Amino acid sequence: MQTLLHFFWEKRAEIAEQTLQHLWITLTSLGIALVVGLSLGIVLTRRPRLAGSVLGAVNVIQTIPSLALLGFLLPLVGIGVVPAIIALFLYALLPIVRNTYAGITEVAPDVREAARGLGMTDWQVLTRVELPLAVPVIFAGIRTAMVINIGIATLCALIAAGGLGEFIFRGIALNNVNLILAGAVPAALLALAFDGLLGLVQRHIRRLVKPVLFTAAGLFLVFVPYQALTSYGSDQLRAGFPSEFVERADGYTGLRQAYGLDLAVSELEIGLMYEAVRNGDVDVISGFSTDGRIEAYHLRVLEDDKQYFPPYYAAPLVRNATLRRYPELKDALAWLDDRISEAEMMRMNYQVDEAKQTPQQVAANFLQQKGLKLVPKRAGNAQVQIGSKNFTESFILAELLGLVIEARTGLTTETKLGFGGTKLVFDALTHGDIDLYPEYTGTGLLALLQADEATIDSVTFDRERVYRYVQREMQTRYDVQWLQPLGFNNTHAMMMRESQAEELGLRTISDLANFTQK
Repeated sequence: MQTLLHFFWEKRAEIAEQTLQHLWITLTSLGIALVVGLSLGIVLTRRPRLAGSVLGAVNVIQTIPSLALLGFLLPLVGIGVVPAIIALFLYALLPIVRNTYAGITEVAPDVREAARGLGMTDWQVLTRVELPLAVPVIFAGIRTAMVINIGIATLCALIAAGGLGEFIFRGIALNNVNLILAGAVPAALLALAFDGLLGLVQRHIRRLVKPVLFTAAGLFLVFVPYQALTSYGSDQLRAGFPSEFVERADGYTGLRQAYGLDLAVSELEIGLMYEAVRNGDVDVISGFSTDGRIEAYHLRVLEDDKQYFPPYYAAPLVRNATLRRYPELKDALAWLDDRISEAEMMRMNYQVDEAKQTPQQVAANFLQQKGLKLVPKRAGNAQVQIGSKNFTESFILAELLGLVIEARTGLTTETKLGFGGTKLVFDALTHGDIDLYPEYTGTGLLALLQADEATIDSVTFDRERVYRYVQREMQTRYDVQWLQPLGFNNTHAMMMRESQAEELGLRTISDLANFTQK
């Protein structure tokens, strides 16, 4: 507990900033949903024949998975807060519309008749009789919408909308409980606080309705524009990085210190990151040097002139327990030693990302071109479990390993693709949930083994020295074996659109750092 509190204290400024951003997205979407939802609910009470179809439509929206809805909105409105607010607005509609409609229609008919008998107009019946009586039901819908929005808003971090989800996704990627709690605890407290506040208002609605409405409107008018200006009024170059890269030892934190970078960073899912730089939503990304989208999207790889990034040679990382059980695995996988060049890996990545072929299809075509005779996929329980991280190249490499094992041994394999981060897939390996997965030597050096500065200086980022170090230390510390590299080096790379980099005269990361410091 003491360690967690210390971590929260160290991150207090960032937690406060992300909490305000989270609150802004939530309140903005809820404010729009209140105006639209209350109006729509009232209209339906006057046009009951429309109620079934309209409520059915908003109910269908509620059933769409939140990630799918965000993905659907991206091609239409891009990344950032706009798709996030639209998605949260749509999710908030159902409880507000349904409860407004139900609250008004459930007012006793004789009460309405009495009001009309006193000579009230329809508007007076609505405002002086129906709405005051329906307030408890309406507020229950607003409370539900608020809690739903605070929870779903964490997912919006995947599309560079910010908020507390950034901590959660970084923590998941690195299997860091403190980071996960840094996002989850404030989000839960926000939900409880607002639910309690709305519950208090609901109990004293007749006395508090006017001051609450005026206060809420004032806060909305001040808070929303302020957040918009502070979030988007910067002239900094905008960077889009995966959550893992932001926090990793070989990621942005160290890179910023090494070069003196000053970028406005948004966290993005890897696939969205490339789309964001191509569309101009961000200026700089942390890509991979063998990615096929570099050429397809006309990106410039900035030279790592200070040699911050170590060699990232891909190789199978295998549990020794698995090798003892199936010793033939080592000889089978040796067939892949130094078989894949940078150009070949880039082409395979392109075939999946741009030509829309499946990773298994691309892997099979590559192996057949190299002369390996593949065998039909065998049914039955898999003896060897192969994992991968959540990006294209890792998917392809996992399929390659599986196809080679099945072709050169009598074993069957199963791929478990898409672990959400390096630490997660490595923990799955050491705990025996998978038997092997493709990893990179630079990641082993800095992210998994977390080598100190003396060690890093001693290996001088030489390919063979780095490989020998990670091979020895993995064997000693974790009882896993690093097999021979597959041939290509896929290092991290800072990238920009070619046209923008040319316009700004940027060719190295130092050029980028000097530009950000102006």
